[in-house]
Amino acid sequence: MAQDVLCEVSSCVHNINGENKCGATQIYVVNHKEKSASSSGETDCKTFEPADL
Repeated sequence: MAQDVLCEVSSCVHNINGENKCGATQIYVVNHKEKSASSSGETDCKTFEPADL
């Protein structure tokens, strides 16, 4: 299992101090448009929560 999860979404509350690392205790990723994904563009992160910027 991955030790570090990288994420460039700086507007997410789980982004650690702008280091592009995710601090969420778990990550939930789903298929985009309810089909089997064949690329990362066909997925969505349900873990995202907006940060108070």
